[in-house]
Amino acid sequence: MPTSTATLGTLLKGLRAREGWTLKEMSAKSGIPVSTLSKIEHDRLTLTYDKLQALAQRLGMRMTDLFAESQEETSSVQPVTARRSLGDVAHAVRVETPNYDYYYLCTELRRKRMIPVITKIRARSAEQFGEQVRHSGEEFLYVLSGRVEVQTEFYDSVILEPGQAIYIDSSMGHAYLAATGCEEAEVLAVMSSAEEELMESLLHLHHGQQEGGSEKRSRSTAPTNGSSGPR
Repeated sequence: MPTSTATLGTLLKGLRAREGWTLKEMSAKSGIPVSTLSKIEHDRLTLTYDKLQALAQRLGMRMTDLFAESQEETSSVQPVTARRSLGDVAHAVRVETPNYDYYYLCTELRRKRMIPVITKIRARSAEQFGEQVRHSGEEFLYVLSGRVEVQTEFYDSVILEPGQAIYIDSSMGHAYLAATGCEEAEVLAVMSSAEEELMESLLHLHHGQQEGGSEKRSRSTAPTNGSSGPR
């Protein structure tokens, strides 16, 4: 059975249809101008992570609710015997943080056992990355371009070149960095977990990266020792 490509625009349009809102009503509830909402729904504009978070808060929702079906749809779902989804970066749902850009693929499929994400990595040090992340399940990482340094809690760090991959236990602390001499690396990551809320856990991790980047920017511009300018 054919499925439409899921973008942020189609997801918001679906949310609006489920709630029975007009563009004007959604604009009033979300605080986003009608013209901007129209551009998003027609895939001419996207939202950064902090704006997505603000949108969810204004609508009284969790961010994962933006990507979920209505209760009626969920309750009537029959066991799936065959399904498919086509995706590419141009139509992915994008989440931006200071050191990473995440492109969530095939988001129209619900209750996935795997979450595929294209990630652009710019963090080049453990300090930039912050505390190593941990979440349930396992993950596979394949380097598309650039060079990636993989730091893990129980192993020495390794450098991956394009075409190389690593598979890890996600509950072990881990961090992915652009290796020395590489400005930006691009990878395909696939996360898998029995946890039904894995997507929400990943979005919370992005939120931590967003806040961490904001705090670091604030510190870098805060005056010290009587200085009135940035360090």
